Amino acid sequence: MIPAVDAQENNVMRKPNSMKGLEDLGRVRLSQNFFLRDFLHSEIADFYGIPNIPEDPDLAIEAGKRLCEELLEPLEATFGRLHVRSGYRSSAVNRFGNENNLNCSTNASTAAHHIWDVRDFDGCMGAAVCVAVPWMVDHYHDESDWQRLAWWIHDHLPYASLCFFPKLWAFNIQWHERPKRVIQSYVRPRGILTKPGMANWEGDHAAFYEGFPMLRR
Repeated sequence: MIPAVDAQENNVMRKPNSMKGLEDLGRVRLSQNFFLRDFLHSEIADFYGIPNIPEDPDLAIEAGKRLCEELLEPLEATFGRLHVRSGYRSSAVNRFGNENNLNCSTNASTAAHHIWDVRDFDGCMGAAVCVAVPWMVDHYHDESDWQRLAWWIHDHLPYASLCFFPKLWAFNIQWHERPKRVIQSYVRPRGILTKPGMANWEGDHAAFYEGFPMLRR
């Protein structure tokens, strides 16, 4: 019998080497409403047959818990159900996506971002996920309205970085041990919305998200 993923050796969780092990890994609960399985789907992995499985499950779980507990849970509690577009990527999946122009950055740039189980150049842990907020799609329609949600997150949550995309205003939201607090967008107005040092970074931005629900945890 091949051991399941929760079998440990020197208190280190091993990469699954069986279907049972992968099932058990997917059942790891990251927060009240999120399990690791919610983040393992990848169209690249499915279409090209590349396993999207963490090499270091412990690191992926630790980073994923912080992402879910500190960012996704308050977002879902406030705005309702989130739509997860892209979560964890294995190094192999991300490398293939980058080399084949499938909207993936290099592995070095994606470590501690979509690649949860690899630390960045500074040895820091991080995790990111691309989500859409159906509440936003139902309530706002102008192309630039993504800024409303961006400023709400900036004022309420300890994000490390945000990056918004045109379709459904989906956005990458990152948790990181050393958050840079940068917001950028591929939706007009494109570019950097704010970052430390910009005049608009500090202060209260409530005028942008008037009518939004109050933060819930």
